[in-house]
Amino acid sequence: MFISNAYAAAPAAPGGDLFSFLPMIVIFVLFYFMLIRPQMKQAKETKAMITALKAGDEVATTGGVIGKVTKVTDNFITIEIAANTEINVQKHAVQTLLPPGTLKSV
Repeated sequence: MFISNAYAAAPAAPGGDLFSFLPMIVIFVLFYFMLIRPQMKQAKETKAMITALKAGDEVATTGGVIGKVTKVTDNFITIEIAANTEINVQKHAVQTLLPPGTLKSV
């Protein structure tokens, strides 16, 4: 009559699973090289910069405060932001190491 019979589909060929995962593998590789690897590199550079801080360096903090480092301890640094005005900040709050002489031009 009007209803046709439904038959099961033929089994899939072996090895087709690899091709179904290939787009996900390609996306993961692109994700690694475009996002994860550069972020790890930047974190390593920031850690090296914070470790190498010494008295006399000019820095900018994440809060926008710029000044000259006068004292460095294990977790904190003392920054002179004006004549006879010093503040203590955590080391990881330092965002940028400025070139020498930057404070004179500000």
